[in-house]
Amino acid sequence: METTGFKLNYKRTFTIGFAFFGILLLWQVYDTWCPLILTDLFTNTFGAPATDVQYLVGVMMAIDNVAALLLLPVFGKLSDKTHSRLGKRMPYILVGTAVCAIAFPFIPVFFHFGIVWGTLAMMAIVVFFAMMYRNPAVALMPDVTPKPMRSKANGIINIMGYIGGAFATVLGMVFNFKLYLEADPATRSIWTAEAPFLIGSVLMVISAFVLFILVKENKIAVEVKDEMARGELVSEAADTISVDDEGPMTKANKIMLFLILGAEFFWFMADNGISTFLSNYIYQNLHETVGTAILTIVGGVGSILGFVFGGVIAQKIGRKWTLLSGLLLSLTSYVVWIVLTYTIGFSGPSLSSIPIWLYAIWFLKGFGMSLVHVNSYPMVVELCSNKKIGAFTGYYYTSSMLAQTITPVLLGLLIRVPNFGWNVLPVYASACLVISSLVFFFVKSVKNQKTSFKKGLEALDQED
Repeated sequence: METTGFKLNYKRTFTIGFAFFGILLLWQVYDTWCPLILTDLFTNTFGAPATDVQYLVGVMMAIDNVAALLLLPVFGKLSDKTHSRLGKRMPYILVGTAVCAIAFPFIPVFFHFGIVWGTLAMMAIVVFFAMMYRNPAVALMPDVTPKPMRSKANGIINIMGYIGGAFATVLGMVFNFKLYLEADPATRSIWTAEAPFLIGSVLMVISAFVLFILVKENKIAVEVKDEMARGELVSEAADTISVDDEGPMTKANKIMLFLILGAEFFWFMADNGISTFLSNYIYQNLHETVGTAILTIVGGVGSILGFVFGGVIAQKIGRKWTLLSGLLLSLTSYVVWIVLTYTIGFSGPSLSSIPIWLYAIWFLKGFGMSLVHVNSYPMVVELCSNKKIGAFTGYYYTSSMLAQTITPVLLGLLIRVPNFGWNVLPVYASACLVISSLVFFFVKSVKNQKTSFKKGLEALDQED
């Protein structure tokens, strides 16, 4: 069987990316507003300073993830075994999106009226049903993409996701949550808090509808069957896997999987710890919220560049060294953040009260972590056959969600330590990335030099 001439179906990959568009849109709104919402609720409820309730904010942001930690592998395995006229993944995507879209706008409604239990309940419902569609939505890409092309495809999927995140960022700039929080509770407009969530729900529904109309799972599976089989022959797994293999993993592949998941756990400890508390870090330190949106855009530009070139770099030097380079770039950005915080501080040239140097750091971090994300998921599903993609997607997200469950609580407690405060964020992230880099260094590098890829106009040739 031929192992040359692999090409990526860009049209189909961009279409599948609408699933990730909806996912990242939801989480960008969720991660930006919910920590601020919880901080305001808890400070008013307990009459405590903002720094003293951050551990509670971390706990509440993490508790929702516990359910996801348990559910992601379940929905992954269920979708692997699902056979319907809509396909394996689509039923979960449609149901999860529908419930999330209904519940999401009620988070700010309950918050506006000061109903703590209602706010927390809506957050929990959103997370639960988002996990129902997250695993199947992500598994769609490797379902129809041969293994050698998955880093490139994952780059496109992530770009679509970041476009969704950009919509959420623009919403943050248009609807200034700082003005809402600082207004007299009696004069607050509910629409200032409600609009980002409501618009987010509408866009989620539209993205799911596009996916439903344009992606016919069962038809595509038949079309790509032969190419998927060829892709298995040039897999970057330690031991070769057949396309229909349902047996146990080999020892070498197990070691690769555990090392990748272990390193992933620590880089998500760093990345999610920063993202969870970023809005509060900027608001409490610099009394700014619009600047958070600009910072996110700058990081997003760096990320998109990484998504564009991450797959290309991986084809040249292999996924392991591309990913490790991304970890070291991100670590460098955090170390520079620490040094500049204690030397220059927040004085000097700034944009929206945020120092220029922090934007440069965020660009570098965004580029570095995108090299990580564009290659890490393909490395995990490289170690399984087509029969287990949903299950292995579940393993990937179990590691990341476990980190996201622990890191908000741990970092929230560290922020409370005397003389630590908000400046502990880059120190904490640096320590996590050091551990992650050391673990990932021992992952076996497998680069099949016999694999070739179509280039130029030939690579753009598509089959509808």
